[in-house]
Amino acid sequence: MAAEIQPQPQARKPCLLSKIDAFQEVVSTAVIIPKEDGVISVSEDRTIRVWLKRDSGQYWPSIYHTMPSSSSCMSFNPETRRLSVGMDTGSICEFVLSEDYNKMTPARTYQAHQGRVTVVLFVLEMEWLLSTGQDKNFTWHCSESGQLLGTYRTAAWVSGLQFDVETRHAFVGDQSGQVTILKLEQDLCSLVTTFKGHTGNVTALCWDPVTRVLFSGSSDHSIIMWDIGGRKGTAIELQGHNDKVQGLCYASHTRQLISCSSDGSIVIWNMDVTRQETPEWLDSDSCQKCEQPFFWNFKQMWDSKKIGLRQHHCRKCGQAVCGKCSSKRSTIPLMGFEFEVRVCDSCHESISDEDRAPTATFHDSKHSIVYMHYEPTTGNLLTSGTDKIVKLWDMTPVVS
Repeated sequence: MAAEIQPQPQARKPCLLSKIDAFQEVVSTAVIIPKEDGVISVSEDRTIRVWLKRDSGQYWPSIYHTMPSSSSCMSFNPETRRLSVGMDTGSICEFVLSEDYNKMTPARTYQAHQGRVTVVLFVLEMEWLLSTGQDKNFTWHCSESGQLLGTYRTAAWVSGLQFDVETRHAFVGDQSGQVTILKLEQDLCSLVTTFKGHTGNVTALCWDPVTRVLFSGSSDHSIIMWDIGGRKGTAIELQGHNDKVQGLCYASHTRQLISCSSDGSIVIWNMDVTRQETPEWLDSDSCQKCEQPFFWNFKQMWDSKKIGLRQHHCRKCGQAVCGKCSSKRSTIPLMGFEFEVRVCDSCHESISDEDRAPTATFHDSKHSIVYMHYEPTTGNLLTSGTDKIVKLWDMTPVVS
């Protein structure tokens, strides 16, 4: 059972079901096979393995395939049992798995990139294979013919990729912290827009086609919820991690976001609440509460014969304040602040106990997570760690 740091009624409590720990190197990507007690893993030790649960309750490899170089990422489509594996060399190797998951047949190899493949995504509805690499190229191929359909040059190498079938929009998150939306046609690509809200690189993306919301996670420890469908430019911050966000999954049937970070924490966010945007930080040469000058305001310092103070900002109202006028701390969960943050004294008084009610629960996976996958059909979560162990969790809601 995962250690729970902040318990909350009616919360999902990740319950450890199984461990798979027969790896020589870190598992870079792994997925749960829907409708099967199985897992597919690709590892830095150059192996692709399919694990099936035996009568003993243990997972054993039904397929153990060694690649010529390290595998960096993969995409698995359960309907066609097509497995697309991105390689360190820049190529993408495609396989088809048998119905009983005991055999894997090579299908095609795409020479997609000049450097390590960072993300690969198979889109069955379009028969497209999307991929990004450390060569800063975003490419898409026809999976039927193997033909390269198009390439788009990104500002930095890409670490997150999602696709919306209805609008044919690709969401591309890169190492500069920028998210780019591209409109894809059969052999054309057009830039729709770019937006940036993170101070670190984008490490994970998650798209929900129902609510038309994009979630981005970053090395700056934050998550941003971008309301693409609302067309109002709304961006909601979620601050609940103390380390780099490594994975994001949205459970649409329960309206919960699952996130994980490299310190091993798993955070489950209740998205069935009305959240508020954080305010823009206001500029001022003096405290907007007591009017004391800030240290760069030499004229007011001279006129008032007062020492200049350091500037801070209230996280609730955005006003520029001095330390004395913002000595209090508070959580503001509906603004995404699950940890205590600086607020001005007047805002602190206005925040009720109800306003401080947490909208997320926090759990410890007991390993440093590098990858996460959620399977909605079973309600199970998979985490892969730097300890070379894959863990499977039951995420079924538990009502207290």
